[in-house]
Amino acid sequence: MSRSGEFCPRCGDEIEGDLAARPGADGPRDPDSALCDACYFEEFDLVDAPERIDVRVCSQCGAVHRGNRWVDVGAEDYTDIAVEEVSGALGVHLDATDVNWEVAPEQLDENNIRMHCQFTGVVRGTLVSEEVVVPVKIARQTCDRCGRIAGGSYAAIVQIRAEERTPTAEEQERAQETAEAFVAEREATGDRNAFVTEVKEVDEGLNMKISTNQLGQGIAKRIVDQQGGSFEDYETLVTEDSDGNEVYRVTFAVRLPRYRAGEVIDPEDGDGPVLVRSVRGNLKGTRLTTGEQYEASFEEGDAPDARRLGTREDAQTTTVVAVEDENAVQVLDPETYEAKTIPRPDYFDPDADDVPVIKSRAGLHILPGGSVEATDA
Repeated sequence: MSRSGEFCPRCGDEIEGDLAARPGADGPRDPDSALCDACYFEEFDLVDAPERIDVRVCSQCGAVHRGNRWVDVGAEDYTDIAVEEVSGALGVHLDATDVNWEVAPEQLDENNIRMHCQFTGVVRGTLVSEEVVVPVKIARQTCDRCGRIAGGSYAAIVQIRAEERTPTAEEQERAQETAEAFVAEREATGDRNAFVTEVKEVDEGLNMKISTNQLGQGIAKRIVDQQGGSFEDYETLVTEDSDGNEVYRVTFAVRLPRYRAGEVIDPEDGDGPVLVRSVRGNLKGTRLTTGEQYEASFEEGDAPDARRLGTREDAQTTTVVAVEDENAVQVLDPETYEAKTIPRPDYFDPDADDVPVIKSRAGLHILPGGSVEATDA
C-alpha cells in the first residue's frame, strides 16, 4: 500500500493512502481528515440522534404539534407519527456514502415507543454500521382548534328559515350536511380554523354556530345555491380585541323559498295544478293536467301567488279503469272507489294498471314519476 508521507497528528503513525483522495479534501480542510483510519474511526459516529423525542398530539383530533403550530397529519396511529418524527430528527455523517437505514418501532405502552434505528454506510472505503435507540414520548394534549370547539367559540351564525312556513326536517338536514361538507373542504386545504361549533333546532328552523364569518358566508351561499331562496347578513358588536379593534359577530339569515320541490300548488291561472320541481331561481314545475312544463315569471321568482294543495308524499296509488281518449283517463277515486274521468297528462303510460294520484280541492290528478329537483346534484 502506498504511503502518503504524512503522519497522524494524534498517534504519530504514517498515514497510508493518498490524503488528497479523502472526502472533503478538495474543499475546506477538515481537521479529522488528517487522522489515520484507526484514530478517525475511534471517535466516529455514523448517526447523530437525539436522546429522546417528545411528540405532542391532540387527544381529540390527532393533530401533531410541529414548530409553533398544530398540523393535521392523517396518521392511522401514533406509531406512524413517531416514525416520522424520529426519521426527521436523525442525521447521517457527511462523509458517509451508500447509506441504508431502517427504523423499527417497539411499543412499550400507550404513550411510550422505543425506536430501533439501524444504519449502514461506506466511509473511507470501509463499510460501517451503527444502531441507535431513540425513546419517543407521546404527550396527549388539546390543540387550539379542539379547545375552541370545546369552549363554544364561534364568529358567525347561519340561520335556516323559510318564507311563510317552517323548513322541513329534510331541508334542515340537507342544510346541515351542506355546512359540514363545506367545512370538510376547508379542512382539506389545511384550514384548522374551519369548524361547526353547534347545530341547534329551534321552532323556526335551524341555527348553526360557525367558526368564522367567511365560513358562515360561504355556507349560506352554498345552501341558497342548492335549495334556492336568499340570505341576508346582520352584524352585532360583541367585544374589542387586545388592540382595541371592534369584533363583530355576523348572523347569516337564510330564507328558503315559499314552496319546496315536491309540493303541488295551484297558480289559479286556469291551467291546473303544478308539481314543483325546482325553486332555484324562478319556480319550475310540471302541469298535472297536461304534463307541460311550467315556469314562473321573472317578477314572481320562486314565490308566485298560488294555493298549496299538498305534496308528493300525499300521493296514493289507484287503479286505471279505462283510457277514454288522448285527453282523458278513467281511474278509481282512492277514497270513494268511484270511477272518475280526469285529465290525461302526456307523461301518463296507457299500459299502466295503476298510477299515483293526489286528491285536493282542485280535483284528482295523476302525478308524474321520477324525482323532483332533478338538477340539484
